[in-house]
Amino acid sequence: MSRVFITGSTDGLGRAAARVLIEQGHDVVLHARTRERAASVAGLAPRAAGVVIGDLASAAGTRGLAGQVNEVGRMDAVIHNAGIFLEPSRGTTAEGHPKTLAVNTLAPYILTALIGRPDRLIYLSSGMHHGGAGSLRDIDWTERRWNAAQAYAETKLHVAALALAAARAWPGVLSNAVDPGWVATKMGGPGASGDLEMGSRTQTWLAVSNDAAAAVSGGYWYHQQRQAPAPEARDPAFQNKLTDRLAALTGIKLF
Repeated sequence: MSRVFITGSTDGLGRAAARVLIEQGHDVVLHARTRERAASVAGLAPRAAGVVIGDLASAAGTRGLAGQVNEVGRMDAVIHNAGIFLEPSRGTTAEGHPKTLAVNTLAPYILTALIGRPDRLIYLSSGMHHGGAGSLRDIDWTERRWNAAQAYAETKLHVAALALAAARAWPGVLSNAVDPGWVATKMGGPGASGDLEMGSRTQTWLAVSNDAAAAVSGGYWYHQQRQAPAPEARDPAFQNKLTDRLAALTGIKLF
């Protein structure tokens, strides 16, 4: 059995993944943004390996979250599931970043750097990452007029590139990115056409399966099928520029 940490596991895809893994007998560490949000996983918490609290919009909160996870023990897998979608404004964080960038890009980067290195890393991206080209020119949205959809697309390109960069830098770690599809969650909205079970299946499979097909690295996946990510995501030069930029923004060097 594996020990798995899942960010954003109080609802939606994260909760669905946690429920499946717990039912399979794995030790799952749940994550909630606040103690109030943690109450929503009361049905899962007694069977979980722990519940950690931290606001991913805050660099300090994310660092603290990493510390809590490390106190639980070494993770076999980490699923970077948490994310926000169409923020109506830039929503400046305490560190001066757009909230979308902080939660969707900076938090997974910080957690990857500070949590003890697991055997498997899974990052939730989106098909919208194909529209995220050029995102490093004004990653902090200080020069452009705010565009919620474009900001989201850029962050999902970031995490796809981060997953593939980790795969390249750490041969002993299986690191992959997943497009869960457009799923009817709080984030996806009621009009989404995707299936919640299918949307969460790939990340749980990549996290714990002994199938040879799942024991791979550097992939971009949709419903357990490998897909071609955007060219920038698999470009080592772009990956290096991205991780250098994120190191400058966070003060944490990953590679």
